[in-house]
Amino acid sequence: MVRAVRDGGIVARRNILGVRRTPGALVTGVAQPIIFVLILAFVFGSALGGDDYREFLIGGILAQTLTFNSSFTAVYLAKDLQTGLIDRFRALPMSRVGVILGRTTSDLVTSALSVAVILACGLVIGWRVHTDVAQVLLAFGLLLLFAFATSWIGAFIAMSARSVEVAQSLGLLWLFPVTFISGAFVSADMLPGPLRAIAEWNPITAVATAVRQAFGNDAPVGFATAGGWPADNALLYATISCVAIIAVFAPVAVLQYRRISRR
Repeated sequence: MVRAVRDGGIVARRNILGVRRTPGALVTGVAQPIIFVLILAFVFGSALGGDDYREFLIGGILAQTLTFNSSFTAVYLAKDLQTGLIDRFRALPMSRVGVILGRTTSDLVTSALSVAVILACGLVIGWRVHTDVAQVLLAFGLLLLFAFATSWIGAFIAMSARSVEVAQSLGLLWLFPVTFISGAFVSADMLPGPLRAIAEWNPITAVATAVRQAFGNDAPVGFATAGGWPADNALLYATISCVAIIAVFAPVAVLQYRRISRR
């Protein structure tokens, strides 16, 4: 584990240096959340609750954006595979876990920047925090854990696709249904039939709910209040979900890397 963390730190530093030299790579991670905030706040916000909805919206935008950022992990890791960089890593005496860990760790920089941009944009449109510093720090910690967890899904997709085009397609294919069949933008109780049950247990719903609770952002008047164990224990369920995602996708991503190394 010590070796994996050390090698992962070296790879992460290499990736961060690459971002510094090509800042254009951050345009999507910065522009996308701004576009979603403005569209949902002003195009749909008036019909869904006005100013109150804009505060409610920020938690959902944060959860959605960090989920979408997993596609960056998929694309850039697939690019490293396609250009032969991973072949060079395989020829070196370094941890297989460290190669993927370096990518997932460095992508936290993009996720942290996305969080900062969303919150700054939220302040402009009227979003405010109504709790104390400890609650805010707890929300930030949960968001980074969630970003780290979803990046392992992107790593698994990259190891399975092994080409930038396929990784980009697969990396986006699952994102829209997962993020929109959730309580990110509306209460889960507002969805019909089986979609409501899916939304209630969706980890994105739990993350968005936990962040809203930490910031003190209540749902607009007239919104149906989501119930059930996931809603009543949003922070606990969100944390368990993040750990479970890492526990499932980290081993299978490394296993895929080992299979590639044997070829």
